[in-house]
Amino acid sequence: MQHKGTKVLDTPHLILRPFTPDDIEPSFTNWCSDPQVCQYLTWQPHQDVVATRLIINEWISHYKQRRFYQWAIVLKETNQVIGTISVVGRNETIKEVEIGYVLGRQWWHHGYMTEALQAVIDFFFTQIHANRIVAKHDINNPHSGQVMMKCGMTLEGTMRQGGK
Repeated sequence: MQHKGTKVLDTPHLILRPFTPDDIEPSFTNWCSDPQVCQYLTWQPHQDVVATRLIINEWISHYKQRRFYQWAIVLKETNQVIGTISVVGRNETIKEVEIGYVLGRQWWHHGYMTEALQAVIDFFFTQIHANRIVAKHDINNPHSGQVMMKCGMTLEGTMRQGGK
């Protein structure tokens, strides 16, 4: 793969861009602290903004690495950070990236995550020359699976007790 790092991606309704310190408070408010949003994620809701600050500052420190991909999802209409999408796993041997994403509850069911995921998929196939893009979702969160299907991803199976 020809890694380029987190580049700005523009879609009809969204800007996908690197996080900045100004994104800490809205990220905490819009999704990091929401138990319903975090229900099917691999991490617990943040109890205070300090946890959000730590993780976003860590992401910011990694942006100089060409193999690091972590986008803030910004709604153009309001210029508000509403979620994030990133590479959560990678297999260089087969040129595979695994994508993970989260979106604030207020913006669910508007097509924003489908738009963001499609932009990231296009970026990895055309710019990075990935061979395979994968994503996983909890079986109890079928809406996430629907996002993947809308972007042309194919269900390959169920990982029994996956993530346990």
